[in-house]
Amino acid sequence: MQILVCSFWGELYYFKNKRLHLPKITDMNEPHLVLQIESKDNVLVALTDLSQGQAIEFNGETYILQEDVHAKHKFFMNDMAAGEAVIMYGVLVGKVQYDVKRGDRMNVDNTRHAADPYYYRDGHYTWTAPDVSKFAGRTFNGYHRNDGKVGTANYWLFIPTVFCENRNMDVIKEALYTELGYDVTDKYKTFTHQLIEAYEKGEDIANVTFEPTQANKKHGYFKNIDGIKFLNHQGGCGGIRQDSVILSKLLVAYADHPNVAGITLLSLGCQHLQISDFVKDLKEHNPLFDKPVYIYEQQQTKSEEQLVNDAIKQTFLGLIEANKLERKPAPLSALNIGVKCGGSDGFSGISANPAVGYCADLVVGLGGTILLAEFPELNGVEQELIDRCTNEPIAQKFIHLMRTYDASAHAVGSGFHMNPSPGNIKDGLITDAIKSAGACKKGGTAPVVDVLDYTEPATKPGLNLVCTPGNDVEATTGKAASGATLILFTTGLGTPTGNPVCPVIKVATNTILANRMSDIIDINTGDIIDGKKTIPQMGEEILEYCIKAASGEVIPKAVQLNQDDFIPWKRGVSL
Repeated sequence: MQILVCSFWGELYYFKNKRLHLPKITDMNEPHLVLQIESKDNVLVALTDLSQGQAIEFNGETYILQEDVHAKHKFFMNDMAAGEAVIMYGVLVGKVQYDVKRGDRMNVDNTRHAADPYYYRDGHYTWTAPDVSKFAGRTFNGYHRNDGKVGTANYWLFIPTVFCENRNMDVIKEALYTELGYDVTDKYKTFTHQLIEAYEKGEDIANVTFEPTQANKKHGYFKNIDGIKFLNHQGGCGGIRQDSVILSKLLVAYADHPNVAGITLLSLGCQHLQISDFVKDLKEHNPLFDKPVYIYEQQQTKSEEQLVNDAIKQTFLGLIEANKLERKPAPLSALNIGVKCGGSDGFSGISANPAVGYCADLVVGLGGTILLAEFPELNGVEQELIDRCTNEPIAQKFIHLMRTYDASAHAVGSGFHMNPSPGNIKDGLITDAIKSAGACKKGGTAPVVDVLDYTEPATKPGLNLVCTPGNDVEATTGKAASGATLILFTTGLGTPTGNPVCPVIKVATNTILANRMSDIIDINTGDIIDGKKTIPQMGEEILEYCIKAASGEVIPKAVQLNQDDFIPWKRGVSL
C-alpha cells in the first residue's frame, strides 16, 4: 500500500508591532516578540518562534523560557500552583493542572478549560458607537424585494424536501450550470482531458501541468442572475419528526432570503416533510411572501424524465423574469452581516476578529444588523454578553439557550470544553475559553438587542446573537437562515467554507496564510500583526469591501469558486 502525504510548511513568523492598537492592550518594548492582551492576563502571547533559554524582556521584567514557544502560543508570567486560574483576554480561560514555572509554555497537559459562572445582573450597559461620519450617506447597490428587504445578490434556488431528490437535483444542476455559464469546473475538466491524452500517447503524466485560471468576475447567461443554487441535504425523512420540522423552517428561511429571487422545489411525495408543511411554514414566516415557487412531486408525475424536463423549462422561464430586476441604491442600514470564524489560530483574537468587530460596530452605528452565532464559542464570555443585553428577557433567553445546549452536550459525555479542534490547539488555542474569548471579539462591543434560536429571523437592527453550533458550515447555514446577506468569515489556518445564498468573505489573521491561500482569501488583517495598520483602519477597510461586495462590484472568492456549503443542524450535539 502506498500512502502519499502532501503538506505545506509555513515560514517562521517575525512581526514588528509598532502600531498594534487593541483595547486595553499593554504597551510593548522593542523587540516586539510577545503580547499581553489585557493588563490582568498572566500569560504572554508569542508573536514569533521563541527558543528555550531565550530571555524575553517585557515591561521591565525578564522571562527565561523553559522550552520552545512557537508563534501564537503562550507562556506563563509567574510560577503557578496546581488549580490556579489562567487569565487571558482579562477573563478566566483555564486552570493549571500541576505546578508550572515562569516561562513554561501553556499546553493541553498543564492547562485545562475553566470558565466563570454566569447569571443575569441588573445593570446598565453604556456604549459609544465609533465615528461613522466617513460612511454617512453612503449606499450600496442591492436587489430590492417587495417586502422591503434588500439583497446583496440575486439567486434562483432549488430546494429538495427530502434527500431522495438529491440525484435529480444533481442532474438539473449539471444541465443548467453548463449551459448557462455557472460551471467553474471547466479548468479541471480540461486538465483531466490533458491527462487522458498524455496517457493515450504514452507520455509521462508527470510532465502534464495544471494551469489555474482566474475566476471570472461575473459569469452566467443572465446578467442580473448571480447564480443558481441547490440545497442538497440528507434530511426530510427517517430520523425523528422534529428534525423534519426544523428542516422545513430552515428551507423556508432560505426561500424567503433577500438574496433569493425564486424557488424550484422538488418533492418525492411520501416523505415526512410534506409540501403542505413547507407551504404552511412559508406563510407563517412571511405573510407578504410573493416570490415565484415552482413545485414538482415525483410520485405524481409519469416519469423522472418529465419531472426533470418540466423543472428545467419552468425555471428557465422564471430566470427570464428574475433577470429583469436590477440593482438599485440602498442605505447601509439595510446591511445584515453575519460574523464567523473557522480554522482559527492564536492570532484570531488579536487581528482578524477585533478588526471584524470594529466593522460590526460601524455597521450597528449606521443602523445595520450584525449576527454573532456559534454558542459553543461563547463559552467563558457569557457574562460579558449578558451584561450587554438591552433587557432581562433577552438575557434570560440567552442563558436558557446556552445552558440547554451545554447540558445536551454533557448528557452524551461531551461539552463545550471539547470544542477546539486539533488544528486550533496546534496553533495556540489550548482551551475553549481561550478560543471563545478571541472569537467573541468579532461581534464588536455594541449592545445585544436580540437573541435568536436556530432559524429565527433577525428583525431588530443592531447586534443579534444566533444559536448555532461552532461547526463552520452549520453555523454559516444558520446565519443565512436568520437573514445574513453577507458573512465575514475570519480564519487563521484557512478554510474553503461558503454558503449557497449568502456571499462569504474570507478574512485572514496573518499575512503568511493570505499569501499561501490567496485563492480563497479576500482580506488580509495580518497588517495588524505586522504593525502596518491599526484595528480601526482595518475595520474600515473591511466595511469598504463589504459595500463593494454588497453592490456586486467585487465577487468574494468563495462565490467565485461555488463554495456552496449547506448542512442543516438537527439539534443534536454538534460543537
